[in-house]
Amino acid sequence: MEMGLEHKRVLVTGSTKGIGRAIAEVFAKEGADVVINGRRAETVQAVVDKLTADYPETTPVAAPFDISDPDEAAKLFKLVPTVDVLVNNMGIFGPMAYADIDDATWERFFKVNVLSGNRLAKHYLPAMLANDFGRIIFIASEEAVMPSGEMPQYSMTKSMNLSLAKSLSKLTVGTHVTVNTVMPGSTLTEGVQHMLNEMYADSDLPKNQWEHDFMVNHRPLSQIQRLIRPAEIGRLTVFVASPFAGSFSGEALRADGGLVPTLY
Repeated sequence: MEMGLEHKRVLVTGSTKGIGRAIAEVFAKEGADVVINGRRAETVQAVVDKLTADYPETTPVAAPFDISDPDEAAKLFKLVPTVDVLVNNMGIFGPMAYADIDDATWERFFKVNVLSGNRLAKHYLPAMLANDFGRIIFIASEEAVMPSGEMPQYSMTKSMNLSLAKSLSKLTVGTHVTVNTVMPGSTLTEGVQHMLNEMYADSDLPKNQWEHDFMVNHRPLSQIQRLIRPAEIGRLTVFVASPFAGSFSGEALRADGGLVPTLY
């Protein structure tokens, strides 16, 4: 209990697995009451049950809603009218050739990765301003500032996250409300592990060497030459949400292992 977050109400979207779940777990460890969000009720409840068992001094909440659907988001707002911290983590990704991306796919990525987070920020920001405390954090990606070309439909939305967060931060001037973006680099989530399984399915390379081979051949600019672990992003996000990080506002905070080869 060092981050001043005891019993703060924290909503982490897409928090049943990957980076989102890691963020939720670190918040719970710090004594926050975390709202767990995902589309499947049983998966959401399983995480809530685990947090309740591991951190009995906290009160996690199950929010099994597809927040890309305005009607489902309205149900979330009724269940959880206000929060102290909003972490817009939910997102979809996937390698796609530009020529194969149709308009429906572009629109789907925009709806899920951009409009969903904007919808929640628009709802929760006014109460934060009225209370003169709050944190909104968008989880973006190094793809926002250094598109790889492997998934342009995803990179576009992550750049939008940066712009949106910067714009919203302008609405908090002179308050104790901040809006920031955290940009993870390549992280060993369940989705990335599945990708590695597919990439190396026919390879003779031992499984314990897949990660190193992937970094050398697909992320050669990384200075740490390993995949980031979700908990590392969780700890950074929790710090940015804490009262001790009040000097961060409108920032794009990189945790990419040195992958982006620029000074800024």
